[in-house]
Formats: sequence, C-alpha cells, structure tokens
Amino acid sequence: MNAGLPDLPGLATAAACLGGTVLAYALALAAYRRGGGSPWLIPVLTGTALVVLGLQLAGLPYARYREATAPLRLLAGPATVALAVPLHAQFAQLRRLGWALAVALLAGSAAGIVSAVLLARWLHLPELLVQSLAPKSVTMPIALALAEAGGGLAPVAALGVALTGIAGALLARPLLQALAVRDAAVRGFAIGMGAHAIGTARALQVDAVEGAMAALAMGLNGLATAVLLPLLLPALAGG
Repeated sequence: MNAGLPDLPGLATAAACLGGTVLAYALALAAYRRGGGSPWLIPVLTGTALVVLGLQLAGLPYARYREATAPLRLLAGPATVALAVPLHAQFAQLRRLGWALAVALLAGSAAGIVSAVLLARWLHLPELLVQSLAPKSVTMPIALALAEAGGGLAPVAALGVALTGIAGALLARPLLQALAVRDAAVRGFAIGMGAHAIGTARALQVDAVEGAMAALAMGLNGLATAVLLPLLLPALAGG
C-alpha cells in the first residue's frame, strides 16, 4: 500500500544532516575569518568538531550520517578538478621546475605511504587498518577509492586523510619557516604533498603561486600514490 512512497523519516534525517553540515561549515568559516585566519580555526577542524558534537547529541550513527550526506561527497571530485584553474596561470613556472618537481613527487609520495604503513605496523594495527591508512596523504576521493580497492575501510581512510590534512595545515607553515624555506613554489608543493586539499585551500589564501603549486602537488600525489601503493605494500609486508 505504501509502495513507491518516500521514506519521510529518512528524508527528514537527510535534510537535517545536510542542513546541519552546511550550517556547521558556515559557523566555522565565520569563526575562521573573525579569528584572522588562525590555523587553529581552519573550518575543516572546527566544522568537523561541530558535526561530531551534533551527531553525539542526536544519537545518530556515523553510517547513517554518511549515507545522508552522500550528495555533498559527490561534490568533492569536481571541487578537486577545479583546482586546475590556478595551475594555468603558473604554467611557465611548472615547466621551469619540471625535473625537480618529479623527484620531489616520487620522494614525497613514497614517504607518505611508507610512514603510514610502518607506523601502523609498529602499533600492531590489524592489516585491515594498515590498508585503510596507507593512502592518508592523498585527497579524499582518491584515498577512499584506494583504501576500498585494497580491502580497507572507507571511514577509517577518511579519518586518516582528515587528520593528516589538519595536522599538515597546522604544522607545515611553522616547519617551513623554521627551515627557512621562502620560495613560494617550494612551500606550496610541500604543503600540497603533505596536507592535500586542506593545506591547498589554506595555501590559496596566502599566495597565488603557493596555492597553484599545492594544487599541482595534491593532484600528482594522488596519481603517484595509486601507482606506488600496490608496489610498496608487499615490500613493506615484513615491516
């Protein structure tokens, strides 16, 4: 009798989750701007905290929230592709640094994978979690696909990516300053390699060259990790 009718409670939950997520981001963004762009107030950090608090208060399981906010996740791919726009203005810079960027890409991508796998195995985590955390240094859509392809858990991979990005956004700039790295291209490439989309978003707010190089590093690191991950994991099996 009810065949074909929409699931009204399900629709209400989806609407509440989508609206709550957007509201949390809006509040986090307002706090970030009012705080003068402090890295401790980056929207992905404070916004995530607000969403987690809301889920706890509502008693809503993460699996239900993830299902309800699927439309928002679909936007991650186009948003990542859109980062190619600032690259066009820096094409001459990219050609000049071609070989140096290639070496940095391979080294950075391998370091991201190896550090995640060795740390997870040093902590004696199950192989399922090792597979899930291995692609932590690439942007979310690519990391989720790589984790699931390797038999890992997408929610764990998402958490690893988020924590890596937040840590990179907080620590990369002070570390680069301590190392006296002042070249905008070098800073941007390092931030994009280590903090993917979260770091890239912050780099775009600081400097056009830095933001473009961060976007380039993030995109190339996704491709490099997709190639290197299945090659390095068996080699690290005894780690």
